[in-house]
Amino acid sequence: MLRKYIYIFLISMVPLVELRGAIPIAQGMHELDPAFSMPLAYVIAVVGNMLPVPVIFFFARKVLEWGADKPVIGGFFTFCLEKGHKGGEKLKAKSGKGLYWALLLFVGIPVPGTGAWTGTLAASLLDMDFKKSVLHVMGGVLLAGVIMATVSALVAGGIAAVR
Repeated sequence: MLRKYIYIFLISMVPLVELRGAIPIAQGMHELDPAFSMPLAYVIAVVGNMLPVPVIFFFARKVLEWGADKPVIGGFFTFCLEKGHKGGEKLKAKSGKGLYWALLLFVGIPVPGTGAWTGTLAASLLDMDFKKSVLHVMGGVLLAGVIMATVSALVAGGIAAVR
């Protein structure tokens, strides 16, 4: 059982997949084995998704800027910088004074490319306050987790009803 929780933890740390992928996988594990606790999996997925946030905030920008002009990795690093900058500028343009709440919603709405990694990178690129950013990213992760858990449970229930 511990192996399954570690699996959920690791999936939730992967960029682009994050908690949005870990929660449906956890729901599938729960459907196969009802002893697998969804509340515990949710907490583990949130912790796994939030663990990289401080590293991303303080170091990702520096690493990406350093590698942007390197031959092999430069294209990918430039792509990441541009994506984070575009996301940050969209947040800034749409939110005005509610920038941190916009960050929470940006992270919390579970669509591709809007998770904790991108939100934290955008906050770093916009030189937003670390503590406020982390709190709002965490709120977004919690919101995304609730949305994904609800949708996953409804889909699993629908599949079970059809069987």
